[in-house]
Amino acid sequence: MGKENSIKRYFELFFIFFKIGAFTFGGGYAMIPLIEKVMVDEKGWVEKEEIVDLFAIAQSIPGAIAINSSSLIGYKIAGKRGALTSTFGVVLPSFLIISVIAGIFTKISDLPQVKAIFVGITASVVALILTASIKISKTAIKDKLTLMITIATVIAVVIFDINPIFIILAGALPGLLIYKFIPDKIEKFTNVDK
Repeated sequence: MGKENSIKRYFELFFIFFKIGAFTFGGGYAMIPLIEKVMVDEKGWVEKEEIVDLFAIAQSIPGAIAINSSSLIGYKIAGKRGALTSTFGVVLPSFLIISVIAGIFTKISDLPQVKAIFVGITASVVALILTASIKISKTAIKDKLTLMITIATVIAVVIFDINPIFIILAGALPGLLIYKFIPDKIEKFTNVDK
C-alpha cells in the first residue's frame, strides 16, 4: 500500500469509527452490529469469522469493548497507526458529547421529555445488543459442543452471576482440550494447524 493510499486508509478508518462512535447509543455492545456491517459487508476489510474472533478478544481483555474492538480492527487493517486512528475516532465523539452534555444534563435530566427519550433509547440499545448476539452466534456456534458452551455460559452469567473472566477462561478450556486431543475437529472450523 503506497503512502497516499495508507493516509487515505487512516482517514477512512478515523471517519468510520467517528461516525460509529457518534451515532451509537448504549456503549460498545450496541456498536458491534454497526462495526460488523461496515467492516465485513460494506468495506470487506475483515472476514465474518475474523470479526467474531476480534470481538471475542475485545471482550476478553480489560477495557471497553468499543475501544478494544476499534483498536484490534484498526491494527488488523493498518497496523499500529490504524489502531491509534480507529481508537481516536471511536473515542472522540463520546468525549465531545459528554463534555457538552455534562454542563447541561443536570438542568434537564428531570424533564419528562428527557426521561421519555431515554426510555426509547434504552429499548433500542437492547435490540441492537440482541441483534449483535444473534449475528455473532450464527458464526460462533458451529456444532453441539459450541452450543453447549454457549448455553452453559448464559446460565453461569444469568443465574449464578459468575465473573466474566472466569467464564472466558472456562470457555477456552474445551477449545484447548479439543485442539490437543481431537485436532481434526478444530481444523474443520479454523485455519489452525496442529
